[in-house]
Amino acid sequence: MERVKVLMSVWNSAGNPYWKEQLESIHAQEGVDVDLLVRDDGSSDSTISVLQQEQEAGRLSWYQGENMGPGRSFLNLLAHAGGAAFYAFSDHDDVWLPEKLRVATEALHDVRGPALYFCQTKLVDAELRPLPQVPIHPRLTYGEALVYQFIGGCTMVMNEALRRVVATYSPRYLRMHDIWIYDIALAIGAKVVFDPTPHILYRQHGHNNVGQSGSRWIQWRDRWRHLRQGEHIRRRTAEELLRGFGPMMTPENRELTERVAHCNRSLSRRLRLVFDCRLTPARPLIGLTGRLAILFNQL
Repeated sequence: MERVKVLMSVWNSAGNPYWKEQLESIHAQEGVDVDLLVRDDGSSDSTISVLQQEQEAGRLSWYQGENMGPGRSFLNLLAHAGGAAFYAFSDHDDVWLPEKLRVATEALHDVRGPALYFCQTKLVDAELRPLPQVPIHPRLTYGEALVYQFIGGCTMVMNEALRRVVATYSPRYLRMHDIWIYDIALAIGAKVVFDPTPHILYRQHGHNNVGQSGSRWIQWRDRWRHLRQGEHIRRRTAEELLRGFGPMMTPENRELTERVAHCNRSLSRRLRLVFDCRLTPARPLIGLTGRLAILFNQL
C-alpha cells in the first residue's frame, strides 16, 4: 500500500465538535497506509492535551509552533514532512469518504515528476446534510490559475517530487497555501489531475476559515470586495512565483508571469494583458471580473 502523510494544522480546536469525526474518517481510509502529522498553530486552549492523548494512543504525531495562520502553518508542515510517497492536507471539520486517498494516489501512481491531484467537494451543513453544490470546471492552465482562485486544499494530494519543489522557497507574501501550491505546480509544468467526483464531505458552518456556501450574489459580492480592498493578490503572488520558481518555469510561463507581476507599471501593459487569451478561465463571468481587475489595476 502507498504511504500517505496527512498534514493537519489546528488552532484552539479543543472545543471543535467536528474534530474527532474528521480524525475517524482519516484513519478509516481504505487501501493506503496513513500517517497523520499535526501542527498546533500556537493554541491557548486545551488543544495540546487532546493532541497528547491522541499521540499516546498512536493515532498521530504532532508538534507546536508560533501562530502563523493556516496558510503558513500548512507550508511549515510540508517542510517538516518527508518519508512518504504522497502528502495530503486536512482541515479539522470535514469528513473524508473511505476511498479519498486511494483514488488520489492511484491517479498519481505512475507519474515520475512533480504531480498534484484535487477533486470536487460535496458541500454539507453542520449535520452533514447536503447543500446546493458549487461545481468547478477548471481548464487546468497556468493562465487561468494566475487570475482565478478555486482549489480546495482539503482535496489536494501531492507526490514527494512536488513537495520537495514547494519546500525550496518560503514566500514573503502568501494568501493561502493551496492556491500557492496549485500555482507552483502549473508554473513548473507538473502533472495536475482534477477529479470531478467528490470524495470529501466539505462541512459548512459558522466557524469555517474558508467556505464555499452562499448564493452566487454573495460570492460575487465577496470577490469584488476583495478586489476593491487593493490587496493585489494575484499580482503579488506572481511576483513571488518569479522570485521562487522563475528558473524552473517554461519560457512561456515565465513571460506570462512577468506580464502579470508588472502589469501595474503602465496602462499599456494592462491593456495588453486584458486581451491575453491565456488568462481565460472556464467561467466567462469570472474572466470578465479578472479583466476588469487588470484594467483598473486591482489584480
